[in-house]
Amino acid sequence: MSDTVLDAAFFIRWMTEMAAAVDREVDRLTELDSAIGDADHGANMQRGFVAVAKMLEAEGPSTPGAVLVAAGRQLISSVGGASGPLYGTLLRRSGKALGEAPQVTRRELRAGLQAGVDMLAQLGGAAPGDKTMLDALVPAVAALGTSFEAAAAAAEQGALATVPLLAKKGRASYLRERSIGHQDPGATSSALLFGALAEVAK
Repeated sequence: MSDTVLDAAFFIRWMTEMAAAVDREVDRLTELDSAIGDADHGANMQRGFVAVAKMLEAEGPSTPGAVLVAAGRQLISSVGGASGPLYGTLLRRSGKALGEAPQVTRRELRAGLQAGVDMLAQLGGAAPGDKTMLDALVPAVAALGTSFEAAAAAAEQGALATVPLLAKKGRASYLRERSIGHQDPGATSSALLFGALAEVAK
């Protein structure tokens, strides 16, 4: 079966769907972050992706890479805390890896996202198992080689798997053993990102 071809309009729909998903889940993200963070992840993600959706509607970047680079830049400029720079880095690096191609395949998107995830891991010094967004991102990107649905499922499973983990990076790591038993908010919002991707790919 041939690989799906994705254009800039698809990527704009993806970011717009992510904004809607965060809007629906903002209270849950806040609740999760209130247990092991600063209780601002929901509000920060909501503010950031609302700004991304508005910017993309106004500017309409013409290539998949340009959409992700613009979205990442917007997140960095409009979101405080760690989530803006982290998501901004993920999307900008992924977009740059896609280059200026007017269309990309799912496998090319996977390679681009892998570059973004690798950059995040390098910057934060985190790895899967450290109770961070990488616990959802790493399996999701790997599963994207199979299908969009598989990637969304892997991200969701990765987020759920953070519950019994001891946080080793980020704000939650200050709590040490008290971080055990709570789902990581960053992994949860990362699962929303891949859920939104699977939704627009239907």
